[in-house]
Amino acid sequence: MGQTLVEKILSRKCGRYIGAGEIIIVGGLDCVFTHDASGPLVISRLNELGGGIGLDPSRVCVFIDHVVPSPSASISNDYKALKGFALEKGVRFHDQGCGVCHQLIAEYYASPGDIIIGSDSHTTMAGAFGAFATGMGASDVAIALKTGMTWLRVPESMRISVEGRLPKGVFSKDVILKIIGMIGAEGANYKSMEFHGSAIRRMNMEERMTITNMAVEAGAKCGLIPPDEETRKYLEERGRGDKYFKIEPDGDAIYSDEISIEASDLEPMIALPHNVDNVVPVEEVLGKRVDVVFFGSCTNGRMEDFKVIDKIIGGERIDRGVRAIATPASRNVYLQALKAGIIERLASAGVVITPPGCGLCIGVVGGIPADDEVVLSTANRNFLGRAGNPKAHIYLSSPATAAASALYGAITDPREAM
Repeated sequence: MGQTLVEKILSRKCGRYIGAGEIIIVGGLDCVFTHDASGPLVISRLNELGGGIGLDPSRVCVFIDHVVPSPSASISNDYKALKGFALEKGVRFHDQGCGVCHQLIAEYYASPGDIIIGSDSHTTMAGAFGAFATGMGASDVAIALKTGMTWLRVPESMRISVEGRLPKGVFSKDVILKIIGMIGAEGANYKSMEFHGSAIRRMNMEERMTITNMAVEAGAKCGLIPPDEETRKYLEERGRGDKYFKIEPDGDAIYSDEISIEASDLEPMIALPHNVDNVVPVEEVLGKRVDVVFFGSCTNGRMEDFKVIDKIIGGERIDRGVRAIATPASRNVYLQALKAGIIERLASAGVVITPPGCGLCIGVVGGIPADDEVVLSTANRNFLGRAGNPKAHIYLSSPATAAASALYGAITDPREAM
């Protein structure tokens, strides 16, 4: 019987045929990570298990990314403890300012066929490499650290094909918002979302990461894109070319659902408060006043995103009624944008530049909105209170839509500004 991509990845690790619905224990984990938001609880659970790590320390990462820089003594004490843990165990440590865990996993660690476990739901992003990457709770992550193994129920798979070429002003964020709007926030519960089609293959790795990052917003266990020459190129540029290999589903693989989308029919999309699946075309909310615009997050804080933002804003001054905040997803992105002159141009346009990290997406630092303010964000969640104030209203869009809206002070179709 033919296998889906997730079944093939897990079969390769287990050394036998694996099918959907099986309960398995899988070892050989390639990367297990935690961060400042959940790391203290992971360590607490690990200590309850005896405190030792049974996984090669080079495969374990600790990130400080959610609240950067630390705004309080209590948070700084947590960071001190996390750094002490990393030094004691000899695991990889990425301190404040290095960037968002998911972006750094992509830049330094993820490869085809990997199994990556993180104490964060958007771990699914590494599926852009053809890796089985999924978020788990603190107890499960602690057990993975202790034993080097994890257990799971093998997910059924959805096959989503996007064929053709994306029109001008339409980006990968619009694609995934369209899909989530179609199937709903529970439409892929505990499933693997496999993305195929010529439109997906034309995307570079950064665009693909946006797709797999948000698979979890439809309830998916993971989001996967078969690795190809674009994957190889990305890995080679980062010194991991030897990690590349081709793995793809069989032609007769069995899927629980199959969805086909014609790329040329797509248009800029936006998620309305307060659910990610509350998606409509941007044209339905044109002219809605915007108070805060956030450029960043693990979803859309990469160099390709900043190029799009820069192209639209250019040397113009953003609307004076808008507070715009840009938070690069990693130090590498920050430096690339700095060298390209993008940081200077955005700052001159009135955009506040913050250190690499999660920023406003997590709603602890980085520009918390006031009561009744409208936030247009390139992040992945618009839940009530997500930006730190339950009386604010969060909309989600592509960087292009966000940039055009910052320029004009109201929700704007990016095609009008390109």
